[in-house]
Amino acid sequence: MTKRLFLEDSYIRELTVNVCEIMGEKIVLDQTIFYPTGGGQECDTGMLIQDGQAFEVYQVKKEGETIVHYVKGAENVRTGSILAKIDWSRRYGLMRHHSLLHVLGAVVYEKYGALCTGNQIYSERARIDFNQLQDLTGADVSEIVEKANQIIAEDHPITYRTVSREEAEAIPGMIKTMISLLPPSVTELRLVTIDKVDEQACGGTHVNRTKEIGTLEIADIKSKGKNNKRLEVRAIPPSAGENR
Repeated sequence: MTKRLFLEDSYIRELTVNVCEIMGEKIVLDQTIFYPTGGGQECDTGMLIQDGQAFEVYQVKKEGETIVHYVKGAENVRTGSILAKIDWSRRYGLMRHHSLLHVLGAVVYEKYGALCTGNQIYSERARIDFNQLQDLTGADVSEIVEKANQIIAEDHPITYRTVSREEAEAIPGMIKTMISLLPPSVTELRLVTIDKVDEQACGGTHVNRTKEIGTLEIADIKSKGKNNKRLEVRAIPPSAGENR
């Protein structure tokens, strides 16, 4: 099993790790800072550097309990020590937009009781789908944006903890994570908590504080069936100097 360092610290930009296995263009590391595609979040990209030569990591996937890095020129990589370096600008954009969706999901759930049924997270934009969400007026949208941006500006800390499935199911409000849809094999859940705002089961990468998100902009709202809505959003970057 590949140790997933991004679950412990989303801010690690580079780290020396070990190459365990090479299978064509696929490389397995003993531990990784690269996030694999999953949970609606795109994978990280970046470089593996060994003996002064840089190899591009263009795709990262989870295969069973192993994280596989797809690497250009992998045939020239050897087992042993290697420097892993992620594209930080891309990762930080993914982190900001993922945290934004958690804030937005909390606001919409509190106001309308609508559950998030899916999302897609990119480095410069994101989208989120809700069920049982009525048609929104201009005033409704303005209120959602105002409330979300208020929460972001309050600069709440974002933290993680791991609990058993039984404990997660007993937490008030956790129904909105739709835990019941997870396979029985999932017995432990990583919870992402936005202080006093929201707690969700999530295996993605996030910023440390909400102010890092920037400012919510809702670019478009689309109907995806009766009472189902898709919100396309963007996190306008905070001013220079506020990023870690």
